[in-house]
Amino acid sequence: MKSELITALNSFGYPVFLQGSLDTDEAYPDSFFTFWNFETPEGAFYDDDAHRAVWGFWVYFYSTDPKLVEEKTEAARQLLKTKGWIPQGKPHDISVDVPTHTGSFFEIYGIENYKEENTNEGS
Repeated sequence: MKSELITALNSFGYPVFLQGSLDTDEAYPDSFFTFWNFETPEGAFYDDDAHRAVWGFWVYFYSTDPKLVEEKTEAARQLLKTKGWIPQGKPHDISVDVPTHTGSFFEIYGIENYKEENTNEGS
């Protein structure tokens, strides 16, 4: 699921990083995405075996241009929604640790269904 998320975000042409992985001693790119996988519970059913995982991500966009922050965060949310992801509300502002940038983020979920094994092999 992480690679699907990264691929979708890369389609905007901005760098994509794991949240917190940028060195604060170096200058940030003018605009970029980050993400954080905050939970991945599995769902069990009648056989007490996990059949899917629900991946929860926070997706962030930072930029020196406040207008881009508003536009690209919402555009990313809409793109992911068209690809089957489930957004949890609209993007909202976040504090940023550098004075040159503003940022916004949204929460989104992706469902990974596990493939069922054929238990009737050889029958």
